[in-house]
Amino acid sequence: MNKTVKKSILVAAAAALFSANSFAEVTRHALPNNNPFPISRAVEVTSDTTLIFHAGMTPGPVNPDAEKGSREYYGDTETQALSVFKRLESSFKDLGVDFGDVVKMQVFMVGDPTMDGKMDFGGFMKAYTKYFGTKEQPNKPSRSAFQIAGLAGGPNMLIEIEVVLAKPE
Repeated sequence: MNKTVKKSILVAAAAALFSANSFAEVTRHALPNNNPFPISRAVEVTSDTTLIFHAGMTPGPVNPDAEKGSREYYGDTETQALSVFKRLESSFKDLGVDFGDVVKMQVFMVGDPTMDGKMDFGGFMKAYTKYFGTKEQPNKPSRSAFQIAGLAGGPNMLIEIEVVLAKPE
């Protein structure tokens, strides 16, 4: 073999090696003491990852025939959270990602009038645990949840969720 051929083979082998190692790596750090709560303490992503900062999503009407803005229009917190997750799922498909790619989540909840103005964290968690930390989708994002005074969507809208996703290059 001449020097040019040998050099070409080495360059091709090196390119193949580097391209094989260019997949993004996401490391999810569990909560301490084997805590089963379905979030990660922290999530690390490698530099060869595209981060997608997804805008906050609010629920669609559960009963569009009900008076707009009424509790019957939007439903309770669990119903609204399920609506948000379905809307996110649709958006994720367009972006080429899924719930397993979510690395950070922020949840904004308005106090529920039927719960003396306290946020219905339990209702949110019923919806959340259908999408995260399951056998089918075990990846858990780092997450924060806040009770806020209100959402731009108006009365009886109880939840907005925004996420950051990590998409391998």
